[in-house]
Amino acid sequence: MLAGLCEAIDARPYMEGHGSRVSRLAEAIALRLGWGAGRIRRLRIGALLHDVGKLAVADSVWGKAERLSEAEFAAIRRHPAAGMRILARQPDFRFAIPYVLFHHEHWDGGGYPSRRRGDAIPLEARVLAVADAFDAMTSPRPYGPPLPASEALAEIHRCAGSQFDPVVAGVFIELCRAAPARLLAAEG
Repeated sequence: MLAGLCEAIDARPYMEGHGSRVSRLAEAIALRLGWGAGRIRRLRIGALLHDVGKLAVADSVWGKAERLSEAEFAAIRRHPAAGMRILARQPDFRFAIPYVLFHHEHWDGGGYPSRRRGDAIPLEARVLAVADAFDAMTSPRPYGPPLPASEALAEIHRCAGSQFDPVVAGVFIELCRAAPARLLAAEG
């Protein structure tokens, strides 16, 4: 079942390999945070499934190079809740609902779908938020070329304490500075 869901997600425009890259980046953060093997295993699966709700959004929205309409952006903002509904029907993957539902919440409360803030956002989702953003910024998208890793890291640093948990963002930046070749190999 996991392989089938991952294959469906990877088939979406601009999504091929995204879940795997986010999983590797998130695992590196979790290891540095001292997580145990079971929690890291759940994180890896949650990372692979974090965008399962994108299956409910039209390909034309994901592949659009122009500015999105309000209706299109609203459809994108619904993908975490759509993902939650998909996983709620899969007993083996219900544990991943917090990863899927809250990975677009912001530390300062400005995210979606429920505008949670700070520690009200599950730590697993805060880890995924950093890994997901980094991969999105360093991957080709219809609206622009990928950023160099250094620019993406600068953006994560700039958004630490607003979009991102400052501790998680700091750990990620530290990891990239300490072992950039190993960690950033997850980009490709």
